[in-house]
Amino acid sequence: MSSVRSFEVEDVGAVADLFQRLLRKTDEPASDDLKAYLRSLFLDFTAGEPDIRSRVHVRADGSVSGFIGVLPVEMEFEGRRLRAANCGTFACDDRDNDPFAGARLLRDVLSGPQDLSFTETSNDVSTDMWRSMRATILAPYSLEWLRILRPAAFALEAAAGCLSVLKLLGPVARGADAMVFRRGEKQAWSHYSPLAGKADALVDTPATDEEFADLCPAFVRQYSLRPVWDRQVMEAMLGHAAHKALHGERVQHVVKTRAGKAIGLYLYYGNAGGIGRTVQVLAEPGQESITIDCLIRNAHARGLSAIRGRTQPTLLQAMIGKKCAFLHTSSTIVHSRHPDLLAAMTSGQVFLNGLAGEGWTRLIGDRFG
Repeated sequence: MSSVRSFEVEDVGAVADLFQRLLRKTDEPASDDLKAYLRSLFLDFTAGEPDIRSRVHVRADGSVSGFIGVLPVEMEFEGRRLRAANCGTFACDDRDNDPFAGARLLRDVLSGPQDLSFTETSNDVSTDMWRSMRATILAPYSLEWLRILRPAAFALEAAAGCLSVLKLLGPVARGADAMVFRRGEKQAWSHYSPLAGKADALVDTPATDEEFADLCPAFVRQYSLRPVWDRQVMEAMLGHAAHKALHGERVQHVVKTRAGKAIGLYLYYGNAGGIGRTVQVLAEPGQESITIDCLIRNAHARGLSAIRGRTQPTLLQAMIGKKCAFLHTSSTIVHSRHPDLLAAMTSGQVFLNGLAGEGWTRLIGDRFG
């Protein structure tokens, strides 16, 4: 009979092949780089929590047919330390022959010793599985925001995802955007132009990994349920986040007052003409709006066609009036046996997504040679 067990070193090759075929939709064999990274992320990085482990689904003949990548996360709630399971990469084969393999995998993970489990990348199929196990979808955390900066370049970039030769029309798109800007309003839904405002009173500069790692814990203290990041873990995560070749150049900034007080942080990736992808926006309470203004202004100055990212309740409120569009691409879902933790999560008092999810890993946005 099929079974579920912990992910081990000898499973790396099979899981890498699943990742290539089911998640990256390619028949190319898994590279040694990908195999090494899966081992580093899901075995070496998690070695400190031996009972919160990634899982594999195994056929009767011993071959691997499914995988859930689990990253242990230390969290805090009202003064007490908790253990959480970040359930990210989820791939399951043989759906026709064994339609319940994925559900068995997920059930095994959710029955572990952690206080809560969550994912930020659940597709429709996975969401149905989580729902069947009485998990809760957090709607305010499950939206993508999008701010179009240059409409013609944005349309071209979106279309070039299906037909790469269209990138040759870049000069035409830039000319069209210049015309739209001259004829349009200064802040229209279709485009963006920086205006004088409160952001001019702030200093928006690159942040080192050390500075970013120092500031992140301070900015999440406003949440009653939040990750506990020590310096070593935070710097390790930012080291992983440095490698996202498919998403473009990394932009990691701190927003400060003229007196030097840090009020916000942001981390995104993107190249001129492309669509930037934001991993994290953090700010002091009440400073989210102006931090977002700095992020959008920076993306425009660097020539991006649009910038996008994942919502959180505080960011969602701060984006009202900023001409952002919102869409759903994947769900943030939580599961816990503790009513007080569920209440905090459903009321928006938990810090999730981005650095508290899997957006910092190389699995999202990097090229494996």
